Amino acid sequence: MNQLRLDPLTGRWVVVNTDRADRPKAFSARAASTQADTSGPCPFCPGNENERDATLELLDDNGNWQVRVVPNLYPAFEGSAPFVVTNRGPVFTQATAGGIHEVIVFSPDHDVPWPDLTDEQTTLVMQAISDRMAAHTSVPGLRYSQAIVNSGREAGASIEHPHGQLLGMSFVPREVVEEQAGFARFSGRCLLCTTMDAEENVGYRVVYSDERVMVICPFWSGAPYEMLVIPRDHDPHLHHSPAPDLVAIGRALRISLSALKKSVGDVSYNLVFHSAPYRAPEPFHWHVHIVPKLTTVAGFELGTGVLINIVNPEEAAREIVANISGDNA
Repeated sequence: MNQLRLDPLTGRWVVVNTDRADRPKAFSARAASTQADTSGPCPFCPGNENERDATLELLDDNGNWQVRVVPNLYPAFEGSAPFVVTNRGPVFTQATAGGIHEVIVFSPDHDVPWPDLTDEQTTLVMQAISDRMAAHTSVPGLRYSQAIVNSGREAGASIEHPHGQLLGMSFVPREVVEEQAGFARFSGRCLLCTTMDAEENVGYRVVYSDERVMVICPFWSGAPYEMLVIPRDHDPHLHHSPAPDLVAIGRALRISLSALKKSVGDVSYNLVFHSAPYRAPEPFHWHVHIVPKLTTVAGFELGTGVLINIVNPEEAAREIVANISGDNA
């Protein structure tokens, strides 16, 4: 039976229609290769460090880099220009796109994505994200930092070497504004704190849980096998979170992504880290979205903004949990 489920973070409706999963080739596999041109050296591998000056390097005891943050050669946001909106006609409005666009290289190893990293390495990645977000807050004119991971061609990656991106912006994007509104609309205590309590009570959609983090397939999932990673400690800002929480989130992402791969194969996915804008701390609770690229957003979704999910989140959670055994030891 089809259902409409309300996403309380954004106020959007999601259609859950499991019958559509029976269509031939309902899920798309990861493309064989991400990097379009592999004839040249990988720009993120050791030996090519001189290609880009690092913004941040986390080193091992021998002075070798373990995580590296470098400027994006093709930035979406660049420069120190303040956010200025200009009207150039009745329907022509533009604004400056100043800001920062960085690449976070997860490891010197070219072939180790997040689900295959060690816990020590995921901790370094989370530390780098936190450190760079904290640095962005001191840059005049910036209001918000967005950390993302595009894994696989279908998810938007153009280079195979596992990496993420961090964008410092002079404005707060609509998706985050809508989530802020979702927190503000909620009449109880924090929306995500309440979500964790409710999910623990019913137990249907909890994928992974420990004393510091919970991973769920949200009731309102808009994509098959979508997951939400929530630190138990209520904090609006990722870069204010204590080190043990960053360790726990990095580990929970590894465990969840590894189980996802066992459940549905080596599919592309996006990670989206949502932290509050720098100077708008409450109400918000920072979190991470895991969105596998198993289906294609088609005309209805584009035309209406209503997503159609062909796998109900209860079944998705059961499948993922069944594949976690041994990963959390």
